[in-house]
Amino acid sequence: MTLAPKPGVMDVHPYVPGRSEAAGAARTYKLSSNESPFGPSPKAVAAYESAEPALGLYPEGSACILRDAIAEHFGLNPDRIVCGNGSDEVLHLLANSYVRPEDEVVFSAHAFSLYKIATLANSATPVEIPEPQLKLDVDAVLARVGSRTRIVFVANPNNPTGSYVSASEMRRLHTGLPDSSLLIIDAAYSEYVSQKDYEPGIGLVDASDNVIMTRTFSKAYGLAGIRIGWAYCPQGVADVLNRVRAPFNVNIAAQKTAVAALQDRAFVEQAIRHNETWRAWLIGEIRKLGNAGVRVDNSVANFVLIHFADAKRANEADRFLMSRGIITRGCASYGLPQCLRLTVGSEEANRAAVAALSEFVAP
Repeated sequence: MTLAPKPGVMDVHPYVPGRSEAAGAARTYKLSSNESPFGPSPKAVAAYESAEPALGLYPEGSACILRDAIAEHFGLNPDRIVCGNGSDEVLHLLANSYVRPEDEVVFSAHAFSLYKIATLANSATPVEIPEPQLKLDVDAVLARVGSRTRIVFVANPNNPTGSYVSASEMRRLHTGLPDSSLLIIDAAYSEYVSQKDYEPGIGLVDASDNVIMTRTFSKAYGLAGIRIGWAYCPQGVADVLNRVRAPFNVNIAAQKTAVAALQDRAFVEQAIRHNETWRAWLIGEIRKLGNAGVRVDNSVANFVLIHFADAKRANEADRFLMSRGIITRGCASYGLPQCLRLTVGSEEANRAAVAALSEFVAP
């Protein structure tokens, strides 16, 4: 017997985060990782600092203070909330707990790469659903679901396309799934969605035994650096996750910081209003470039997806923007090599990005 990992692991392409530096640029704007331009609430920072005296002690193991705060904020049962080191950990825990080698895991072709990583790491088969319109096709998903389908991942809104699935379509998707399949709704960007036909997933979780909603503090709450996420689950699923998660998987500083961030509603609402204003501005300004070989999709999240004529042109745009200090996210790993993803940043960053893009496409 050789020392080799289980089947699928060596097929995983390691996750590559958004870049942080633009060599040679006098001023850089990191618009590659969908971080909040406001960062954390001052109240959250103060709570983080207040955790210092407890750093030598193990935290309470179930993240009780954070679960209670989330439950109060959203009107949920805290016993059905499981917290993790980012929602990434929770998604991995779900796959590790339920996916077997003979199973299939379904997700859209242009979705968060972690879904495929978690599938292959469990020696299962990833099933990628084409998205010719860059939006989840519920009928295409249901046509591919079968007795081997263990999990259907739906990022809602989706990264990097910025599209979303309406509440009625999500219900239709769930109705078409067998009871033996889990529907996992990854609602990391849900705070940014204002469309009336959208629902992050709480109602479906309440009404079902096989739906899980995951959320994060990395986006609208500006806490990407402390890695805190959570899931709202059926009671049975919460019990499973609590059996397999690492002891003390959410550190005390993260718990206290996230609780304070939840309580500072005015700060989060300010960040959401800023995003709505400048997302619309970015889309409008990019569309003013007209027939310059560039277009941008509508988005309900805190980023926009910019299309170029082909991958070569997208790479040229990426290099040019980097030379001007604008750091975007290439989308080849999402199956969209002709696209760049641009995070909605500060007013200064947004104006600098549009100015650089206008310069790039100028005749």
